[in-house]
Amino acid sequence: MTDAEEFTPESERVMRTLRDQIIDGTRAPGSRLVEREIAAELGVSRLPVRDALRDLVNEGLVTPRPRTWAVVREFTRSDIADLSEVRSALETLGFRLAAQRRTRAGLAKLRTQLDAEQAAAADGDGAAARRYAADFHETVTELADNALLSELDLTLRSRMRWLLGQHDDFTAVAEEHEELYRAIEARDVDGVGDLAVRHLATSQAEADAHRRQTQTAAG
Repeated sequence: MTDAEEFTPESERVMRTLRDQIIDGTRAPGSRLVEREIAAELGVSRLPVRDALRDLVNEGLVTPRPRTWAVVREFTRSDIADLSEVRSALETLGFRLAAQRRTRAGLAKLRTQLDAEQAAAADGDGAAARRYAADFHETVTELADNALLSELDLTLRSRMRWLLGQHDDFTAVAEEHEELYRAIEARDVDGVGDLAVRHLATSQAEADAHRRQTQTAAG
């Protein structure tokens, strides 16, 4: 255990655990988040759970229920449409800037994440593939080297990671990430812009299919 991990506040560790569970789908949309139950499950007191839930409300992943309990947010079609529109604007810019400004170190980081995503996809490890795919997009924003874009990304990060996880064809997503990586590596600004538009369309189609599959399984 590193010093950073050792001194991480308990509420932050609880928040990370709950955030991952929500984004991964372990805690289903609409499921109750009861302080005493989560505290018992994670072996902590209720106070860090309360603080973690408050922070997750601010991140847009949890919906509070006054005087009762919180629930995992159920993203409506309108919510998803809004997120997708914002994602489209920010990512198209981010990929183009990344192609202009990428560094050798940044490319190496992006390559490592892409390799991990491809390996997870090949192994059928959906949770890992989704996480590495989201990491890939966040690193592209880092390569864009735009302070305001990074600030917006940080504000929306949890909701965007949830949105980026709404897919089941892990191989197809990884293949498109490979094409995007090669365009960034080549500093092909126009090419990466076109690929980003296509990738957004693929993501939308995948999200729609994932939503239908989830609804069928729940019904």
